[in-house]
Amino acid sequence: MRVGGPAERILVAADREELIAHAFELWRDGAPWLLLGGGSNTVVHDDGFPGPVLLVRTRGIAEIPDPELPETRIRIRVAAGEDWDGLVATAVDRGWAGIEALSGIPGLAGAAPVQNIGAYGQELADVLHSIEFLDSGSREPRTMTAAELELGYRDSVIKRGLEGVVVSIDLVLERAAGPAAAAPRGRHGHPETDPGAPEAPVRYAQLATALGVEPGARVPIRVLRDSVLRLRAAKGMVLDAADHDSWSSGSFFTNPIVTERFARTLPEDAPRFPVSAAEPADTVVSFEDLAAGAQIAAPQPAPERMVKLSAAWLIEHAGVPKGFRLPGSGAAISSKHTLAITNRGGATAAQVAELGRFIVQRVQQEFGVILVPEPNLYGLEL
Repeated sequence: MRVGGPAERILVAADREELIAHAFELWRDGAPWLLLGGGSNTVVHDDGFPGPVLLVRTRGIAEIPDPELPETRIRIRVAAGEDWDGLVATAVDRGWAGIEALSGIPGLAGAAPVQNIGAYGQELADVLHSIEFLDSGSREPRTMTAAELELGYRDSVIKRGLEGVVVSIDLVLERAAGPAAAAPRGRHGHPETDPGAPEAPVRYAQLATALGVEPGARVPIRVLRDSVLRLRAAKGMVLDAADHDSWSSGSFFTNPIVTERFARTLPEDAPRFPVSAAEPADTVVSFEDLAAGAQIAAPQPAPERMVKLSAAWLIEHAGVPKGFRLPGSGAAISSKHTLAITNRGGATAAQVAELGRFIVQRVQQEFGVILVPEPNLYGLEL
């Protein structure tokens, strides 16, 4: 967002060993410190961060042998400091399918599992195998499976407070059918003509419309990536130094998840999307346990159905349109997308937070929904 003050001290981890060593030393010192990847999902107070900042700049993408996988799948290990969109581009070039709809998301690979990044019908949870995680105060990373991370909508145990450092992530992707699929372009430069090019289903209605296909249709992954990048750029969601609409942290608020009953109190035209609920586990009591005095638990009522709302719709219909700014502020709503707070040039972190608070208040007053910020805020409150 190009706001916020300086760090007290900067440390750079260029490789895995440096990342582990720096983190251990900082934990041993005991003072507060900040782990920073690309910084794209971070807003820092104008006074800066009052402590050391560790920048993750590790690199590496490697295939990992996994005899449990069929030949049609490949497992790769990605260093936390790899650029995420660079990783997606590499996967598409090599004919690996599964993350092409996540094109254009700024930031580094290590941050991806923290909030389970997702877009256009794909989520990291769909392909994440495990991560290498360094717990607070430890010298040795451990493996955490995707299940242990408890990934949800923009959520994980790390985001909920598990302190540590993501060292690397393992993904399982679909492998191209043949060697020709790895060719980046056809003879005439048209990716859709590449022989054997890997395909992926289009799971998002807006993306399907842009591609001129029905939802669920399969298209070459390079075609899908190119379309996603165009859609994101049209919303100011692809970083461009010349476009102030992209001087943002992306979506500033998460889409609220509410009960279906509450959603019925909103206007009929308010978008709502079903959220799959986890099935309650069956309770099994053995005869031996019954003989020992165990009680059979009473049946639990089915959980309420949940739906996801559109934060962008709520903001706009609460009277905060595209391009809106408070008087005298350098922060404004993007002219392309209601969900992004942008720096129009010369904005301060305080102005960004002020606009964020105004939006939260307006949506709460109008609809009774409290929006939750998506970026990490340091020294700032909404």
